[in-house]
Amino acid sequence: MSEQQEARERDPARASGSASPLRFVAQRLVLKPLLRTFVDVDVIGREHLRGLDGALVVVANHSSHLDAPLVLCSLPRRLGLRLAVAAAADYFFEDRWRAGFTKAVFNAFPMERKIGRGRLGKAAELLDAGMPLLLFAEGTRSRTGAMARFKPGAAALCLSRDVPCVPIGLRGAFAAMPSGRHWPVRGRPDVAVHIGVPLRAQPGESIRSFSLRMQTAVAELADQVAGSGEPAEDPPRECEA
Repeated sequence: MSEQQEARERDPARASGSASPLRFVAQRLVLKPLLRTFVDVDVIGREHLRGLDGALVVVANHSSHLDAPLVLCSLPRRLGLRLAVAAAADYFFEDRWRAGFTKAVFNAFPMERKIGRGRLGKAAELLDAGMPLLLFAEGTRSRTGAMARFKPGAAALCLSRDVPCVPIGLRGAFAAMPSGRHWPVRGRPDVAVHIGVPLRAQPGESIRSFSLRMQTAVAELADQVAGSGEPAEDPPRECEA
């Protein structure tokens, strides 16, 4: 039995790529109108998503609790409703009610902040099942708005599963809802979601090199200086399930 068939048996709803009616209502009829009530969203570069479907990895800078909703609501429906969002296991999945809400609305799955051998298992399973993923490759939300260097996990997934990376730069999200706030600031501030050209690893390219290219692309889209220093050392290329 193939890895993809096994993934479908473990989670048939996710593997089929079907979105639940609850998620459609929560995202498209509640979250998206609510988001646009509090921030003025400008989406740039949606033409780069034409023809993309199935397994891929979306990476974006992360400085605000607005980030995941902004990405979800800016993608075309075929991607946004199926997108599985990596969420910090030690924050979103420790409380049963928070975990239930996060799963239902954001199609979220738990991701450890410190990724090592075997810790990419669930993300790899979802890619094997044909699901698109959203990963915040910095590993945590910025407390200052400045972008940190990327962890290598997102690049490792792309290389091991041979899937494209879609870089997204988020501008203005930190100013609209910085760390410590539970609601956006008043005045409907401007926020931009800048979708870049999909990236693929070049033949023989290392995880470290591809992670740096991903980081640079996101930083340019977000109009930020790329995170200081080089990406961390390469983890094992094969992401064990």
